[in-house]
Amino acid sequence: MADIDNKDQAEMDPADMEDVEDVEEEETGEDVNSKARQLTVQMMQNPQILAALQERLDGLNGSPSGYIESLPKVVKKRINALKNLQVKCAHIEAKFYEEVHELERKYAALYQPLFDKRSDIVKAAYEPTDEECEWKADDEEELTVSKQDEMKEKAKLEEEKKDEEKEDPKGIPEFWLTVFKNVDLLSDMLQEHDEPILKHLQDIKVKFSDPGQPMSFTLEFHFETNDFFTNTVLTKTYKMRSEPDENDPFSFDGPEIMCCTGCTIDWTKGKNVTLKTIKKKQKHKGRGTVRTVTKTVPNDSFFNFFSPPEVPENGELDEDSEAVLAADFEIGHFIRERIVPRAVLYFTGEAIEDDDDDYDEEGEEADDEEGEEEADEENDPDYDPKV
Repeated sequence: MADIDNKDQAEMDPADMEDVEDVEEEETGEDVNSKARQLTVQMMQNPQILAALQERLDGLNGSPSGYIESLPKVVKKRINALKNLQVKCAHIEAKFYEEVHELERKYAALYQPLFDKRSDIVKAAYEPTDEECEWKADDEEELTVSKQDEMKEKAKLEEEKKDEEKEDPKGIPEFWLTVFKNVDLLSDMLQEHDEPILKHLQDIKVKFSDPGQPMSFTLEFHFETNDFFTNTVLTKTYKMRSEPDENDPFSFDGPEIMCCTGCTIDWTKGKNVTLKTIKKKQKHKGRGTVRTVTKTVPNDSFFNFFSPPEVPENGELDEDSEAVLAADFEIGHFIRERIVPRAVLYFTGEAIEDDDDDYDEEGEEADDEEGEEEADEENDPDYDPKV
């Protein structure tokens, strides 16, 4: 039987022989892969193996290679010299950020007249002219002049009809409330009982520290007269540091917010949304009588933003306070850097769409790479889709 097989193989075409060998190798490889997969599944279902594997991986994270320790003493001294140069670089970088802060202050004064006019339009203190209201939308760019005129006339008639049906609103109603609701970072802070108050928010301003003063910025929330509190302005000040830490100079990565202070809100009686009243029943241990006790406890609200945790002198905070402050710093920075300069785009949602477009582009790039890989495989003469 072995002779017959050898004879058949001798009579077979060399190309056919290669096909047979390839099939045998593929079958062997599949068997090995199948066994490997089964073994992997069994291991992953064993808690002891998983724990040992995790412990081993944790030990590998950040472990030094040992190369630096093996270097001669004279080379290590030169490395120390490089570190001293790096510290000097960190101090120069700190000066750079201080000058950036000065530039921010300078240009804030140039932006402010525009922001003031924005505020006047929002709160109906100024009515923009027809020329100021002209805006060429993206979908109008390809339209002919006659078509644009026709659409403008139609829109004008519709607006006049609406004006007849209802009273013309003043300014731009609920401008800042809509901005907050459109931004996830801010909408997560909002509660239903906050919305009636934020309808009275007329403007948010950023004020930088004066020249020569420690680096800081203040967010000013300007409200119209309302039934909830007597303040016309609520403030939140963030103090920053732009210098390397003496104990850890290499951690310096630009200005960091060190602490923040809010303000006292003068609530109208019964209108404080940061507190709520609850009733609890208590049973007397001896007599068994039951009484109802009323307690005032903290309540979730956006306006807790103005009462951040205080940082003790030693700088030590519990985990909850650290988490609250970290989120607070992120929100304050976001309002200063994004919301105030681009408020109208967050009101319309265009700024949010731009952020979404950025993510889509990343996805498209990934898809393109996958497509290129598929194309390369299809052009490969040895590529077998079954395999």
